[in-house]
Amino acid sequence: MAKTYKIKMTKDQAWNSVNSRKPREYISEGTVAELVENFSYTLECGESWQHEKGNSKINCNPKGVKSLVNMLNKAVNNSAANGYAGKHYELVEN
Repeated sequence: MAKTYKIKMTKDQAWNSVNSRKPREYISEGTVAELVENFSYTLECGESWQHEKGNSKINCNPKGVKSLVNMLNKAVNNSAANGYAGKHYELVEN
């Protein structure tokens, strides 16, 4: 049986009516292959902008979960207009 992992995506939110920031969190779970397939669009978008000055190179088929998290963080920032997407990915310990 393949090992499953959880990746948490935290997204910054704008000011709400109470003037406090509350980030939103989303969790995706699966094997490395399933997670790569799940986040393939994010990786491909980041890869399409890797040629721009200051952007990181993106591997769209990472072999490990730590590499996947690293590539996701780089990919969302590559795709952002100002270089910061307001999203952060991290591995959740089981």
